[in-house]
Amino acid sequence: MSSLADQTRWMDATDQAALVASGDVSPSELLEAAIERIERYDPAINAVVIRWFDHARETAASAELPDGPFRGVPFLIKDLYASYAGQRISNGNVAFKEAGVIADADTTLVSRHRAAGLVIAGRTNSPELGSVPTTEPIAWGATHNPWDVTRSPGGSSGGAAAAVASGMVPFAHASDGGGSIRIPASCCGLVGLKPSQGRISVGPIRDETGLGVEHCVSRTVRDSAALLDATCGPGIGDTVIAPAPTRPYVDELGADPGRLRIGILDHHPQGGPVDAEVVDATRAVGRLLESLGHHVEPAWPKALEDKTFTPKFMALWATQMGLARRRFEDQLGRPLADHELEPMNRIQADFATNFSSVDYALALSEASQYRRALQSWWHDGWDLLLTPTVAELPLTLGTIGNDPDDPMSAMARAGQFVAFTPPFNTSGQPAISLPLEWTAEGLPIGTQLAAAYGREDVLIRIASQLEQANPWAHRTPGI
Repeated sequence: MSSLADQTRWMDATDQAALVASGDVSPSELLEAAIERIERYDPAINAVVIRWFDHARETAASAELPDGPFRGVPFLIKDLYASYAGQRISNGNVAFKEAGVIADADTTLVSRHRAAGLVIAGRTNSPELGSVPTTEPIAWGATHNPWDVTRSPGGSSGGAAAAVASGMVPFAHASDGGGSIRIPASCCGLVGLKPSQGRISVGPIRDETGLGVEHCVSRTVRDSAALLDATCGPGIGDTVIAPAPTRPYVDELGADPGRLRIGILDHHPQGGPVDAEVVDATRAVGRLLESLGHHVEPAWPKALEDKTFTPKFMALWATQMGLARRRFEDQLGRPLADHELEPMNRIQADFATNFSSVDYALALSEASQYRRALQSWWHDGWDLLLTPTVAELPLTLGTIGNDPDDPMSAMARAGQFVAFTPPFNTSGQPAISLPLEWTAEGLPIGTQLAAAYGREDVLIRIASQLEQANPWAHRTPGI
């Protein structure tokens, strides 16, 4: 491998952008280094499933490459809803893959990525419709975790996380409708910030009132903060707009967070199992926070103990599957055959088709009540909630899979794994997963911190403080 590919492999996006800005390295040289790493490491990982290297080369060499904060930094976007004009998209679906569907326009966020100067070189693997917390679509095959290739990188942004964790690119686009930024960040030892609902536009097609938000997975807190500065803010016609920050998010890096009141939840709030090493890791982070001067005590919103939450969430989740199928069919100009949608997604789409408008309105109403109940805990004086990100260590590939005889078994198994992330998609609150603890065998264990709605500033301050107190940059997989 070339010296530049080696030298920049573990360099974050902020430092790579500085190389370009100083004139030490050109955008084309940075891109070629990333392409070299992708071609070397991806055969064992299967993270980058759609590539447009020639287009990226033209972009990097263009005199019109925007002079944004990440000018010349190589980047990858997730193969899920993130349209890039003139380039392929499959959404993890066999029919879309075989049809070679080409996007006719950018999403608002992809336009902002390009305006920031990022050089987009391809798409990362995603489960079909982003429906499960592992990345093993029938269309493209499984993505492997760089820390242990027998394990899942999580999902649905598993391809993005595997690409970043293995050093192909410094950060990558990711999205989160039930934990899909935070879960793979936990599994792959990365920073995964889920922004507040309405912080980043999901226009022009998708609606900010939905469960999903978009941002990135990164190796450093500063990259997540700087990209948020470059991409946040409403788009035309957005229906939810998060309160504007009082200053750039990068200014929160190293800022004194003050003495925060932090609740810790180290067990499943509804009585399910949590791996002992995950519990130990959560408690260790609680002790670290106390050593930094924060008040930490066992406390959590009682709304998390609501055992009716899962069916409420799944009613909205299934509706998303039904909507996606309808839009796929509109784009393809024909109905999808049964074999063209994975069983777990097809049965949810079928459920949504038989879901009445009154049923859907009731689900939305109940979600609103849940959101108010959950957010009230922060309103009552708490600053942060500390939890595990996921309930288990990274799963062995194949643990969550399609069973045609019992299609919903995959979703039930997924629910056991991701007990701690979906509530904050319903409430719209920001949450972050940090790679602060590791098993004796070297597997990452993510820890989640959730803040009040609109308070990404608090999360970035505390994440920066924790990154300084317990650094993780020296930890890299052997692949």
